[in-house]
Amino acid sequence: MTQKKNDPNNRTVAENRKARFAYEVTDTVEAGLVLTGTEVKSLRQGQANIQESYASVEGGEIWLINSYLPEYLQGNRFNHEPRRRRKLLLSKREMARLAQAVEREGMTMVPLKIYFNDRGRAKLLLAIARGKKLHDKRQSEKQRDWAREKGRLLKTRG
Repeated sequence: MTQKKNDPNNRTVAENRKARFAYEVTDTVEAGLVLTGTEVKSLRQGQANIQESYASVEGGEIWLINSYLPEYLQGNRFNHEPRRRRKLLLSKREMARLAQAVEREGMTMVPLKIYFNDRGRAKLLLAIARGKKLHDKRQSEKQRDWAREKGRLLKTRG
């Protein structure tokens, strides 16, 4: 089965690019999202923001907090609240593993991206991460700058 490049069912809607800079990602988990109809329509239009959002364990469930899905323009009175908490769908084993990492190891659950999978379902790529210190951020910035400079040198002399 070949993937189409512009397939509307398999594309990234929102990406948290600063997360990989601010956090050291140790593991990722794919989670489903409990959404209302107008939220799905808003996502299909490519409107979402997960820059300042995070996930937390509450009552044995994992919730996505502070994510922004704007109201669907044609949704009238059935529209959703843009910054509401959204439940994440994970197996019990995955939830227990994530909760353990957060409680015992001091990790953070950070959303990396929201996308539609092959079946057209909205999914969230959730990372278990540890916050970087300032010197770690400087080091990763140096590595990124060197990689960019190396690419330029190889292009001109290559």
